[in-house]
Amino acid sequence: MRVLIADDHDLLRDTLQAFLNAEGGFDAGTVASFDEAVAQVEAGAHYDLILLDYSMPGMRGLDGLKRMMELAGHNRVAIISGTASREIAEEALAVGAAGFVPKTLSAKSLINAVRFMAMGEQYAPLEFMRAPAEEEDANPLAEMLSERELQVLEGLTQGKANKEIARDLDIREPTVKLHVKTLYRKIGASNRTQAAMIAKEAGLF
Repeated sequence: MRVLIADDHDLLRDTLQAFLNAEGGFDAGTVASFDEAVAQVEAGAHYDLILLDYSMPGMRGLDGLKRMMELAGHNRVAIISGTASREIAEEALAVGAAGFVPKTLSAKSLINAVRFMAMGEQYAPLEFMRAPAEEEDANPLAEMLSERELQVLEGLTQGKANKEIARDLDIREPTVKLHVKTLYRKIGASNRTQAAMIAKEAGLF
């Protein structure tokens, strides 16, 4: 089964690729952005499953999913995310995604989910989809920050410079610096390393 993993989180992307290839029966490739995934498909590459990170550069949420589904033809497309809500998962499935995979899944469950989707089935974890919206666990750290501050913090956890974050988010570098200063104050961090550690310890990314 040929699988393309499109995710800008280096560690997750590389780990998932290694797990799948070690499992046997998989040929997993990776790209770090939506545009790179599009380029692969437009170049004629065929995949049994394309996994798209919901919040990576260029994705624009479900717009990216719909565009990739149009481009991919018979290639199956699924969403993987650490932050998307149940409502987003439901909408992704409703428009025909092969599935929705939370990044909180164990490695074994994730591999089984990928196999399931690549074989033509639609996947979403029942416990995630059945949880009433008001009972979904919100990340306390995420609730402290605006959507833009969360995006900047995710860039910090990936070791990106302000210039790179500005480019990814299509905003000016001084704006990124302002967001960094504000989120430091909100989460009690004094530098980039500490901010990244706080985010990872909170399970935010």
